[in-house]
Amino acid sequence: MTFQVTVQPSGRQFTCEEGETVLTAAIRAGVGLPYGCKNGACGTCKGKLVEGSVTHGAHQEKALPVAEEEKGLSLFCCATPHSDIVIEAREVLGAGEFPIKKLPTRVARLDRVADDVMVVSLQLPANERLQYKAGQYIEFLLKDGKRRSYSMANAPHQDEHLTVHIRHMDGGLFTDHVFNNMKERDILRFEGPLGTFFLREDSDKPIVLLASGTGFAPIKAIIEHAIHKKTQRPMVLYWGGRRPKDLYMHALCEEWARTVPNFKYVPVISDALPEDGWTGRTGFVHCAVMEDLPDLSSHQVYACGVPVMVDSAKRDFVSQCKLPEEEFYADAFTSEADVASDLAGK
Repeated sequence: MTFQVTVQPSGRQFTCEEGETVLTAAIRAGVGLPYGCKNGACGTCKGKLVEGSVTHGAHQEKALPVAEEEKGLSLFCCATPHSDIVIEAREVLGAGEFPIKKLPTRVARLDRVADDVMVVSLQLPANERLQYKAGQYIEFLLKDGKRRSYSMANAPHQDEHLTVHIRHMDGGLFTDHVFNNMKERDILRFEGPLGTFFLREDSDKPIVLLASGTGFAPIKAIIEHAIHKKTQRPMVLYWGGRRPKDLYMHALCEEWARTVPNFKYVPVISDALPEDGWTGRTGFVHCAVMEDLPDLSSHQVYACGVPVMVDSAKRDFVSQCKLPEEEFYADAFTSEADVASDLAGK
C-alpha cells in the first residue's frame, strides 16, 4: 500500500510506502524537506501535520515534546503515515540537486591531528565522483547494518579525496576501529550526499559560523567553498573547545583570518588549564557570539557541534539577539544512541 504526501505551501507531492517514514520517501523522491540526523534526535525535520494520521517511532522528547505533537507537529524522520497526508514544511531549495549514491571507497590517508581526532582521507573509484554541497554528510555502511554519519570536511571542488574528521568515542564501535585497527587501503562503503546543512547562496547577509569540536568539519567545507566562490559576504568563525588542543586546525583558521578578505576568526576555550597558557576568549562559544554581535537581526548563522551548543545558540540568538529563526541553520552531532541516552556523538 502506498500513501500520497502533499507538501504545503509548495504543492509538491510524493508517494510513501507502507512502513516508510515521510522523510525517507521525500529523499527518495528528491523533495527537499529539511533534515539532519534522520533518527529523531535533532528536530530539524519537524513540521506540521495538516491532514491525515501518522505514528511516530522512537525519538527524543526534546525533538518533539508531547505538547507539540498534540498541537499537530510531526517529526518526519520517524513519522510513518496510515493514510494520505498533507504536511506543512519549508522546503530547502537545492537539497535534492545531486543523486544519492552507495559507493565503495578506499582509505587513502589517516592523519591523527589530535589525541582524539583522526582526519580520514577517502579515495573514490576512478570512474566515480561524488557531487555534494559543502556542509553535507555521508553515512558509512557497517557490516552489521548500522550506519555512522560524518560530514565532508573539504569543499566539493577539492575532490581528489573526500575527508572526514572522526573524534574517538570510548567504546564506540566505529571509532574504536578507526583509531585502533583501520589501515590505509582498507575498503569502506558509504551512502551520500545527505543533509540540508549547506550555505544559502541566494542571500547577501553576513555569515556567522559557529562550531564546537569536530563540528568544525562541515564549517571548514563551507568556508572553503565560500572562498572558492569569492563571496563578498562578511564571515566570522567562532570555534569552541574545552582546551586549546581541541582546536586541531587552529593554524589554518588563523591563516584564513590573515589572507581572506572580510573573514574573522574567534577561538573560544571553556576549560583551559594553567599549563595551556591560554590568553584568548573563554567561556561558552555561543556566548562569545552574543557578546560581539548582540543584534543578529540581519545575519545568517550556521552552527555545527554537540546538541547542547546548537540548542543553546538557537534559543539565545532568537530570543535575545533578534536572529530570525529561519536564518539559523544547524547540524547537531547526534547518533542513534542519543535517542535512548541523550549522549552526543557523531
